Amino acid sequence: MAADSTSPLDRARRKAFIRLLPVLFISYMIAYVDRVNVAVAKLTMMKDMPAFTDAVIGFGSSLFFIGYFLLEVPGTLMVERWSARKWICRIMVTWGMMAGLTAFVRTPVEFYTVRFLLGLAEAGFFPGVIVYLTHWFTSRDRAKALSYFLVATPFAQMLSPISNWVLKYGTTEVLANGETLVHPKLLGLVGWQWVYILWAIPAVVLGIGVLWLLTDRPRQATWLTQEERDALEAELERERQLKTKGKRMTLLEAFSHPKVLLLCAAYFFITTCSHSMELFMPSVIKDWYNVSRDQFTWLIVLPPLLALCGQLFGGWSSDRFQERRLHACIPIAIGGIAMLLAPLSHGNLFWTMVCLMVTFAGFKTYMPAFWSLPSLFLAEAAAAGSIGLINSVGNLGGAVGPSIIGWIKTNTGSYISGFYFLGSSMLIASLIVFFLGLGTRKPKSVEET
Repeated sequence: MAADSTSPLDRARRKAFIRLLPVLFISYMIAYVDRVNVAVAKLTMMKDMPAFTDAVIGFGSSLFFIGYFLLEVPGTLMVERWSARKWICRIMVTWGMMAGLTAFVRTPVEFYTVRFLLGLAEAGFFPGVIVYLTHWFTSRDRAKALSYFLVATPFAQMLSPISNWVLKYGTTEVLANGETLVHPKLLGLVGWQWVYILWAIPAVVLGIGVLWLLTDRPRQATWLTQEERDALEAELERERQLKTKGKRMTLLEAFSHPKVLLLCAAYFFITTCSHSMELFMPSVIKDWYNVSRDQFTWLIVLPPLLALCGQLFGGWSSDRFQERRLHACIPIAIGGIAMLLAPLSHGNLFWTMVCLMVTFAGFKTYMPAFWSLPSLFLAEAAAAGSIGLINSVGNLGGAVGPSIIGWIKTNTGSYISGFYFLGSSMLIASLIVFFLGLGTRKPKSVEET
C-alpha cells in the first residue's frame, strides 16, 4: 500500500472532519427536532386541549428562548474553559428529559414551564459547538465545517414525515373517498404525545455516548498520530497569535465591542423571522390550503430541502473565496424579499411554496459565513463568550417573533401582517451585516482586524 504523501496537517484536518462532524451533526439534528416538534404536535394538540391557542403556543415557544438566554454565555464558557464533551453530554441528557416531559402537559402553565426548562437545558449547546469547532478547524476550513454542522437543522425539519406519521395515533381521519379511519391510541397515549417522547429518547442515549465519541482538543486525540496532533495544534496557535497580536481581550471588552453588539442585533432580527416561520409554517399551509394529510406531509419538507442545499453551497463557497460578508447578507436579503412577497401568493399553492422555500433557504444559507465572523477578530475566552452572547441575545428574536405572530393570528385571524413584519426584520439584519465591515475578501497577506 502506498504511503500517504499528504502533510501531517492535511491528514489531521481530514480526520477531524470524518471523526467529529458526524457526531455533532446527529446531536444538533436531534436537538433541533426536540426544539421545533411543537410545530407538528400543535396541529392535534390544540384540538385535544382547546385552551392551547396560537397565542399560547407562540408564547410558550418564546419562553424557550428566555431560558436559553439565561445560561447561554456561562454554558459557552464551560466549553472553552472546561470540557466540550462533558458539557454537551449534560446538555443532551437534560434536554431529552425536558422534551419528553412535554408529552404530559395539560394546561398552558405546564406548557410554559416545560418550554422554559427546555431552554435552560439546551442553553450553551449551539454556541458551545461553534466554539468547539474553533478548537479543531483552521480558518480555511471553518465555514465548511460549520455548514456540515448547521445543515442538521434542515435535515431535522425534513424528518417531519416521521412525526406526522406518529401524529395519527388517537385521531380520526376522513379519507378522500369519504370513509372515516380511526387510529387507536398507542399505550394509552395520543400522537402528539408520542412526537415528544419519540425524539427525547435518542437525545439521552446519544448524550451519554458523546463522552466517548468526542475529543476536547487535538492534543488529546489518540486517533491522531503525534505528528498530526503537533501540526494541527501549531497551526491553530499560529492563527490565535495573529488575531490577538499578543494582546488578550477581556470578556468585558469583547461584550462591549461595537461589532459584537451589531452581530447581536443582526442575529436578533434574523431569528425573529426564522423561528417564527419554523413554528408556524405548517399552520400557514393548513390555514391557506385544504390539502390532504399526505400532501401536507411532503409539502413541509420542500423548504428545508432547499435550505439544506443552500447551506452546503454557502459554506463551500464562503471558504472557497474566503469571503464572509456577502455570503451572509445576500441570502438574508433574498429570504426577506420572499417573505414580503408571500402574502401576494395567497390562493396559489405553487407560488406560496416557492416563497416559503426561498425564505427558508435565505435564513439557513447565511449561517456558515455569519458564524465565521466572530472568530475573525476574537480569540479564546473573548470569542467563546461573545459567540454565546450573540446567540443568546439574538435568540431573543425567537421569543419575540412567535409571540407576535401568534398574537396577530389569534386577534386578526390571518398571518398576512405577520409576514410583512418578518420580512422587514430580515432586511434590517441584512443591512447590519453588510455595513458591519467584517468578512470582506482580502489578499492572503492581509489579516482581518
